[in-house]
Amino acid sequence: MKTKIVISAVNLVEGGPLTILRSCLKALSDYSVNNNIEVLALVHKKDLCSFPNIIYIEVPWAKNNWICRVFCEYFYFKKISRKIKPYLWLSLHDISPNVKAVKRAVYCHNPTPFYTPKISDLWCNYKEFFFSLFYRYLYQINIHRNDFIIVQQNWLREAFSNMFSLDKKKIIVAIPECQNLQIENKKESTLKEKYTFFFPAYPRSFKNFEVICKACRILEKENNNRYNVVLTLKGNENRYAKLLYKQYSSLKTITFGGLLSYEEVCEKYNRIDCLIFPSKLETWGLPVSEFVSFDKPMLIADLPYAHETAAGAKSVAFFNPDDPKMLADRMREAMNNNMLKFSSVPLVNIELPNANSWEMLFDKLLVDND
Repeated sequence: MKTKIVISAVNLVEGGPLTILRSCLKALSDYSVNNNIEVLALVHKKDLCSFPNIIYIEVPWAKNNWICRVFCEYFYFKKISRKIKPYLWLSLHDISPNVKAVKRAVYCHNPTPFYTPKISDLWCNYKEFFFSLFYRYLYQINIHRNDFIIVQQNWLREAFSNMFSLDKKKIIVAIPECQNLQIENKKESTLKEKYTFFFPAYPRSFKNFEVICKACRILEKENNNRYNVVLTLKGNENRYAKLLYKQYSSLKTITFGGLLSYEEVCEKYNRIDCLIFPSKLETWGLPVSEFVSFDKPMLIADLPYAHETAAGAKSVAFFNPDDPKMLADRMREAMNNNMLKFSSVPLVNIELPNANSWEMLFDKLLVDND
């Protein structure tokens, strides 16, 4: 008889969260066959994450509004769990639902409870503003009923343990798997016309695009235009993007390039000189770990997540994400090849329990009883 696993992910439809769902189900596609497991995935739409050896249950109405979402998590899922009777129920989207299962686990990939929103965030996106205020309480519901809580970094394990009085032995640090990106072996000209910085992110207020724009304004006042900053927004994506474009589109050193595909981002990695990552809120910060293999300089916000994500990088300068002058100084130094403030980032020792792959994670969820 097969062991039944339910993966609930009805709210994951885009960005990093959807990447988590896809990588999870891709790994389970083979893992389930090798370990005599039946996998049922509750998703928004099957087309978003179609892999073999997975039974899909589409729940498109769960994202209609928050009333539907709450009903789904605390009532509908309980009905499904009683019918399916799974051994393991893994929720991939932060909320710990009311379900019946031998083992329960929740993957917490949203660090919102540890972010203090600004009043300006209210104008940019009022939903995100109020969402960040009550997300801590949403996390708290049923969290102690889980056998395991899964996070992506060690600092999050510490933060969750302290905030919700959780035993650290129940919190698994699952380090995201990064793809091996293709790096072009090309000779760079010693005399480049423009030094290029790059920040790939969707325009959300916590991504902190404005600190880059303010730093560029400082540099332009010095008549320093020997560089170009490429941002992945056009200015029409949302209210935050419109505000950024209105205030800073006159700066000659910023290119508002618009959103890029994953392949286009990888191509940019090959061409640029330095990555800037000023985000104030991340569970991981995938562009940082992707860019490590390129052995190029990085300017990264001096926050707990960044030190773990950049571990192993050879040339990083951390800066205060609220200090555009400090960022401007580091940008100027990078352009002038003055690397005194840049250094390697030490590796982080992640205590047990931890997992470096989905296969290792499911071994712990299904086998380990410690």
